[in-house]
Amino acid sequence: MQKTPIGNNSKQLTDAILEGIQRIKGMDIVKIDLTKINHSECNYFIICHGNSTTQVDAIARSVENTVEEMVGETVWHKDGYQNSVWILLDYADVMVHIFQHESRKFYDLENLWADAAIEYIQTEN
Repeated sequence: MQKTPIGNNSKQLTDAILEGIQRIKGMDIVKIDLTKINHSECNYFIICHGNSTTQVDAIARSVENTVEEMVGETVWHKDGYQNSVWILLDYADVMVHIFQHESRKFYDLENLWADAAIEYIQTEN
């Protein structure tokens, strides 16, 4: 089954997600394009990390608030707020993974999807 390419709404959604991450200084942000990968759960993964449970929690909340503010959408499913080591925000076509640095290295999602197109997002310091 071929997924549909990113549409205007998905572009607005990914832009809002990236804005929410950047507002709280999420680090090493990547967008993984899964549209050409068969049997993947969604079209895009957006991955970043923070330095503490407090920052990971704040990034996730910022993403939720920014997406609702900019696009008017709420997260379909979320998990991980209990310990804020890895928070998943599921927006159907886009899944956001916000890690603590050590957990990100351990799970290494970027290498699991190494055959997908990976875009490294530049951030302002």
